[in-house]
Amino acid sequence: MMTNLFSIFDPSTPYFASFNWFSMALVFLFNPMYYWTTVNRLTLLFKKSVLMLFMEFSLLLAKYPYLTLLPLSLFYLIMFNNVPGLLPYVFTATSHLSFTLSLALTMWLAITLFSMFNNTNNMLAHMIPMGTPPILMPFMVLIESVSLLIRPGTLAVRLAANMIAGHLLLELLSSATAFTPILWSPLLNMAQIALFMLELAVSFIQAYVFATLATLYLSEAK
Repeated sequence: MMTNLFSIFDPSTPYFASFNWFSMALVFLFNPMYYWTTVNRLTLLFKKSVLMLFMEFSLLLAKYPYLTLLPLSLFYLIMFNNVPGLLPYVFTATSHLSFTLSLALTMWLAITLFSMFNNTNNMLAHMIPMGTPPILMPFMVLIESVSLLIRPGTLAVRLAANMIAGHLLLELLSSATAFTPILWSPLLNMAQIALFMLELAVSFIQAYVFATLATLYLSEAK
């Protein structure tokens, strides 16, 4: 039972017409089409979402507005991996730490190096909050250093754990369909629809949280 349950996270599972890791590249195949097709509701929705996120992220990055390209790219990359993963036979890359940790670690390393070489004094100043008593300064430096080092791990685990939890609940409810009496089938179907809508919302929310935290880390580095 456990092997069948967690096999949905195995990219080598021989499902028919399974995209597996190829699902990560779907965004790069379909996104350029928006620039060559006529204006429609989908393109307008996409452009409005880009403009809304750009305005929100640029408030935190007023000094370096070009850096908003990083959280915007992260948001759409994660979103286009989360949402298709809810479809049958499509592998969810963001449910694996190998994907989320690589993404978070690369982003964290780039931001840390950017801060280290461009604003070293500000980076060191964040280690000791204003008004800290001298006796607590060594402990604050230690706490802030640990907080800085665990950032990529918390980002990666948060994203992967939320994707895994939602997919496991959907799999458990789907596997219970064959054993559910007919009278209880409508209730089970309603629960599956509600959970699917919740997981769809989580897919957008987790992409937004990841991009927002990246923006906050960038704002500290400027």
